[in-house]
Amino acid sequence: MTKIDKVLYTGRTHTTGGRDGVARSNDGELNLKLSSPGSNRPGTNPEQLFAAGWSACFIGAIGLAAAKRKLKLPKDLSVDAEVDLGTNAGGYLLGARLTVNLPGLPEDVAGELVVEAHATCPYSRATSGNIAVEFILKV
Repeated sequence: MTKIDKVLYTGRTHTTGGRDGVARSNDGELNLKLSSPGSNRPGTNPEQLFAAGWSACFIGAIGLAAAKRKLKLPKDLSVDAEVDLGTNAGGYLLGARLTVNLPGLPEDVAGELVVEAHATCPYSRATSGNIAVEFILKV
């Protein structure tokens, strides 16, 4: 297991009620209702929150990879993340697809940025070897 040498930030939340509860951050910036996927109840679910966090982090990792190459990223760079909740004989598990939109960049350069971002993004590193992840590149 990899150990942190220096903590840069700690996100803190308090959640009650599980998938049908409420999650609040200690600073009050996050305060949302949770609902089970497909329940049609108001609120988001953990898979959507994970997808949002991962895609935001991945964009930051792409930015770091581009900065090393002195590349200017397109203003309409985006990542569409899909996180699946599923089952197999062993129980519940996750799967993911990240569609990385890097319009205007050559495909080989965009691909290199995605590979490097996947190697450095903390969400990617945490899931590496633990869940199936597919990348779809759009240039």
